[in-house]
Order: sequence, then structure tokens, then C-alpha cells
Amino acid sequence: MTCRELAQHIEQLQPEASAQDVARLCLLLANGEDDLDALADRQTLRAAWKDVGLRLQLATDQHAAMTGELEDLAQSDPQSFTKDQIWVLIRAIKVQSQILQMYVGQPLLDV
Repeated sequence: MTCRELAQHIEQLQPEASAQDVARLCLLLANGEDDLDALADRQTLRAAWKDVGLRLQLATDQHAAMTGELEDLAQSDPQSFTKDQIWVLIRAIKVQSQILQMYVGQPLLDV
């Protein structure tokens, strides 16, 4: 299956989706599936779409939570960071890495 064909299937399932959303879904689905031809089946596509949507929502929620913590952290003096504040930074890096890995098609790290 080509990206164009996948985009057409996505547009049939979600006609109100913007071009950016269709492109994003194509990328995420293509990176998450070994056999793109299997996505020609409507049920397989719908299941893969739900899986990608859940993983993206989880990563988005984690990112939103981390953004708040990082904003608080930015108000403090870096020279007096506590261990907990260092862990905030490490978790933020992991969340960013998870989102990036979804888009580049690499296996996800344990977060």
C-alpha cells in the first residue's frame, strides 16, 4: 500500500480530518505497522488507528504534565536543584524521546 492509498483510506474513515492530521496519521501508522498492505482491510486499519491514537494521546498527556513541571522548574535556581528536580528533567527527556520515536518509527523506550 502506498502512502497515497493509506491517506485515502484515512480520509474515508475521518472525512473531517485536516491534511495535516491525515499526513500525521499516515506517518504514525506506517511507522507502527510491518505490513502496510494489511491496512487495506478496514477493520485492521481501524484497530491500528485506535492503537496509534491511544499511544499518541498517552504521550500527549505525559507531555502536557511535564510541561507544567518544567515551567515550575524553570523558575528555580539550577545550582540548587534537588534530586526530585533532576528526576523531573530526566522524565521530560524520556517523554520527548517517546514522542520523537513515534514519529521516526523507532521502537519505544520503557517510560
